[in-house]
Amino acid sequence: MKFKLTSLEKKWILYDVGNSAFTMMVSTIFPIYFNSLAEGAGISAVNYLAYWGYATSICTLIVAILGPTLGAVADTKNFKKIIFSISMGIGVFGCILLGFLSSWLWFLGVFVLAKTGYSASLIFYDAMLTDVTEPERMDAVSSHGYAWGYIGSCVPFIACLGIVLGAGKLGIGTQTAMILAFMITALWWLGSSVPLLRSYRQKYFSEADGHVVRNSFKRLGRTFLELTKQKHIFVFLLAFFFYIDGVYTIIDMATAYGQALGLDSTGLLLALLVTQIVAFPCVLFFSRLVKKVRPETIITICIAAYFCIAVYAYWLDTQLDFWILAVLVGMFQGTIQALSRSYFAKIIPAEKSGEFFGIYDICGKGASVVGTALVSVMSQLTKSTNIGVSALSVMFLIGFVLFRYSAKLNAGRKGR
Repeated sequence: MKFKLTSLEKKWILYDVGNSAFTMMVSTIFPIYFNSLAEGAGISAVNYLAYWGYATSICTLIVAILGPTLGAVADTKNFKKIIFSISMGIGVFGCILLGFLSSWLWFLGVFVLAKTGYSASLIFYDAMLTDVTEPERMDAVSSHGYAWGYIGSCVPFIACLGIVLGAGKLGIGTQTAMILAFMITALWWLGSSVPLLRSYRQKYFSEADGHVVRNSFKRLGRTFLELTKQKHIFVFLLAFFFYIDGVYTIIDMATAYGQALGLDSTGLLLALLVTQIVAFPCVLFFSRLVKKVRPETIITICIAAYFCIAVYAYWLDTQLDFWILAVLVGMFQGTIQALSRSYFAKIIPAEKSGEFFGIYDICGKGASVVGTALVSVMSQLTKSTNIGVSALSVMFLIGFVLFRYSAKLNAGRKGR
């Protein structure tokens, strides 16, 4: 029987289409533009990669600190949509502002603001999954979100790429081209969020009782205590911390890595566009496969594949190597994110989804502070970006072992 999405599920997925345009820019045009600003200021390639990594680490650290608290507040009746809207608005505003900056330091500062807003919005967006669909549909709906996000983000990206690369033929300067590119991305993101904001209703919540923030802290404290008793959730979060760390670090630093190796900018952008295109059918394929194969098995395969990708990065030297890496990442990137999200949503209490997804975000995008810092520090210590990126293989290896253990714990819990 053909899987059909409900109207609300489609609107939830549409936000993935919108925010993925920002992700695509962060992975491609942002670091290339920052590289040009850094070169103009006399910053070396190794330090450029390190500074970009440190900026990414700072914004993910901010979200890691604020995420659980804001998630707990969002679980209060009628608060989730409000906090989601504010976070998304900060991200959109920051994205527009970036196009008007010519100082590399100011660019990094506003980038931290925009990416913090983006990452925070995803805490509440992910937590909405329990409200927009049923547990037996979560794997498919989550996968469709990532799949359409990847292919949908290509539309504004191609437009932005045409403006940036064809600025001379269009009779505009680089600064004007960047303003237009950032503006297109921000408006695409904002426009894709409107249908969800108009239709979303919070089904699972905690009743407002007295002081919302104080009570949210109390609930968050109880949730952390509950985690120590729910071993299957706790070990999964530990595993997720390690393996998704490597995934997000590769997403955040792929273009910066290629730039540091001296690879052609246009070739890098096209290769990462291919990553998005490859990801679309692969995510949909695995979303069908998960009906026949347990999600734990598919997540395990994805972690193992990423371990091999990180090891392969040690020998990356040419444009062709980067293209191969881009295709391999595209095959598994969306699936590991989508199934991890739906797997977690199914093992947590629905009425505490904001709190738990706030903690999930610490172990996810918040955890990438470790990965980006690891790449940055190793690159500077060894004077080799290849060694810096390949060091991520350790994260995937630890994540693999812990995830298999968490899957065993969850299976034992179901068997009771």
